[in-house]
Amino acid sequence: MANSPQAKKRARQNEQARKHNASLRSMVRTYLKKVDAAIAAGDVEQAKAAYAAAVPVLDRVADKGAYHKNKAARHKSRMNAKIKALAS
Repeated sequence: MANSPQAKKRARQNEQARKHNASLRSMVRTYLKKVDAAIAAGDVEQAKAAYAAAVPVLDRVADKGAYHKNKAARHKSRMNAKIKALAS
């Protein structure tokens, strides 16, 4: 347990950041599920729209540090490849 005042403050800040980052990760997973659902349904236009909505959210969360930039890029690349395969 934190004993010094600065350690207590860091513990409070870390808990606050953990909750915030969990919220961001949850939001990203929701957007990814929407894209996957559209791909599974075979709806190209809906998949493209969901992808267009998910990309800025992924980038924003990666910029904030809740996701690594490479992880966001990997998700975008794989979703885009699935959409292109579905379209052809």
